[in-house]
Amino acid sequence: MGSKIGNVTRRRYDQLVQVSREAVEAGTTSRFTIGDSALEIEPMRDHGGAAGDEPMPVSEALAMFAEDIGLAYTTVRGYRWVSSRWPDKRIRRRNRLVSYSVFRILASIPEPEERARQLADPPLLKCTGDYRWTPDAAKRVVGWAVDTPQSPQEKVNRIHDLARDDEVAAVVATDLLRRPEVASRAMTDHTARHAVNRAQVDHAQQAEQIARQRTPVLEQLSRTGGFVELVGACSVFVASVSRVLPNLRGHRFSKEETATIATNVARVRSTADWIESSVATGEMSMDEGLAKLLRGE
Repeated sequence: MGSKIGNVTRRRYDQLVQVSREAVEAGTTSRFTIGDSALEIEPMRDHGGAAGDEPMPVSEALAMFAEDIGLAYTTVRGYRWVSSRWPDKRIRRRNRLVSYSVFRILASIPEPEERARQLADPPLLKCTGDYRWTPDAAKRVVGWAVDTPQSPQEKVNRIHDLARDDEVAAVVATDLLRRPEVASRAMTDHTARHAVNRAQVDHAQQAEQIARQRTPVLEQLSRTGGFVELVGACSVFVASVSRVLPNLRGHRFSKEETATIATNVARVRSTADWIESSVATGEMSMDEGLAKLLRGE
């Protein structure tokens, strides 16, 4: 038995492709027929209104036509415009297997000669190995966003389109920066790194404002130039651990790794005790034993 595509055999798939291509051809022909009729009822004209001797405005005539054939006015108006961009019916016949969507997309090319040239030069489809137009291929020609991104840049563009809202973008950026490789590569970009550093400073300043309202001791400490930097350093540490540690779930630590982490945790714990003591007492100096510990000696 041959391989299956989706829920059908390859043979049945080919049959469905043939039937559907015939439906596409019929759909293209019927849409052009409607567009040609609408164009005959109301030819395209320059902006500036209806001619003085016509019985009714363009919109009213097309609206009547659309209602009489059971289609929306905007649909008929769109068919009319596409027909006006492809007036040579010989071109349509030569490209009868091209979907109407492709004709509609390529219709946005301003010059008639360039439109015809592009239509006559379909791109190579890697998935099938033949030269054929698809809506996405046509969108690439005219510079529109594609429905199914393939290249890295197209995928990036799609993400940008979906994340235009700042709230959505913040969630996406947070999720992506939890991936160590992504965070590392992002920090190689000077602008991105500067933005992150700026955000850390902003958060630290907000923390400073809260501290001034709640703690008299921190109000006194905040007058020193290093307060914002100290709060920022704590924030960076907490954020880094929160990002990295969950990604180590399931990791089996070797003896050497365990010992290295234990040493660094001791340094962190001692540093935290030093910060807490300094804030409480006002004594900021470091004894020699702590200094050696922090130096890793």
